[in-house]
Amino acid sequence: MQAQWTQKYRPKTLSEVVGNEEAKKKILQWIQSWSKRPPKKRALFLHGPPGTGKTVSVEALANDLDMELVQSNASDYRTAEAVERFAGRASKYGTLSGKKRLILFDELDGITGTADRGGLSVITDIVKKTGSPIILTANDAYDPRFSTLRNYCELVEFRKPSRTNIEKQLAKICSLEDIEAEDTAIKLIAERASGDVRSAVNDLQALAQGKKHLTYDDVSWLATRDRKDVIFNVLRAIFYAKDSLTARDAADMADVDLDMLFEWIYENLPYHVKNPEELAATMDMLALADTYRGRIASTQNWSLMRYFIDFMTAGVAASWSKKASGWVPFRFPTRISRMSASRADRQMLRTIGLKIGKRCHVSSVRAVKEILPYLRVMLGNNPEMATDLAKYFDLDEDMISYLVEK
Repeated sequence: MQAQWTQKYRPKTLSEVVGNEEAKKKILQWIQSWSKRPPKKRALFLHGPPGTGKTVSVEALANDLDMELVQSNASDYRTAEAVERFAGRASKYGTLSGKKRLILFDELDGITGTADRGGLSVITDIVKKTGSPIILTANDAYDPRFSTLRNYCELVEFRKPSRTNIEKQLAKICSLEDIEAEDTAIKLIAERASGDVRSAVNDLQALAQGKKHLTYDDVSWLATRDRKDVIFNVLRAIFYAKDSLTARDAADMADVDLDMLFEWIYENLPYHVKNPEELAATMDMLALADTYRGRIASTQNWSLMRYFIDFMTAGVAASWSKKASGWVPFRFPTRISRMSASRADRQMLRTIGLKIGKRCHVSSVRAVKEILPYLRVMLGNNPEMATDLAKYFDLDEDMISYLVEK
């Protein structure tokens, strides 16, 4: 099973965390202030958008300083008793190993509801008198729920890394994975990530799956979609939906047309559904969906669209047990890749055909069928003649290369 790149290339040291140099500097200064005595504010509150490096910075810091990291998602500890059990004792007593301890309350945004109020209150009390450094993370530190807690914390803001920083990280990963990636492809992935490093790395892995060369054409579909509902999340919502209605609603999240969504589902089902009988059942659902898609195309009866959507979402979700082993990356539809390459070929042939047809006074179609085969032979066998023919037909270097390679 291939490792997830966000884990494989997770920063091991603070210097490897992408961007936010000022924030990392403040974190280091704060933790160093503990060497003499506890600082006035014994907790650090890291806040900023998802995917900007808050959690990995804390993990990398603990690794750099060889500290014992006591870590938990705060949404799992919602009551006062649970918080006290997790962090209260850890904040008072030393470690068995003799290492210094660092306590992390991750994703405080997850604390919701009346039962959580006691938990927040205890966190505040622990922060006031802790004997070990405590770091908290949240997307929005200025949420009213944290008004009291903020008073006892030093706030550090994490901002979205620049596109250039993300491009460097993606290029580094490509180099380590022995993938030749066009600069334009890397730039587009970084641009569409909107400052979310984790999302950019996930996109890169999915798009580069099984490739040694990553071109702009491989990633160009990213330019037409909205990052709010990434196609990978839509597929996950369909494949692993708890019920049929959830799977059906996922289709509304996709910022791609339904034909493209069908291709994504078709491409990825065999990698996720391992049981042959269940795979056959899900493919039957897709076959029914495709039948209705064909009827819509032939009759223009758009009332059939609901059946097309239902079979490829709810039908698929209900046809298997959702028991997948390990992490399975989603793959870009190979049929779409082939269609994209074929489209580029047709466009190139049409352009060359028009130039030849203009000189020979024939249609571009006839030029491609009757003249182009001979032209290719002459270009490949006689370099001197190739130069003259290129000038005669006004063919540029890309056109000559295309004809010779083909």
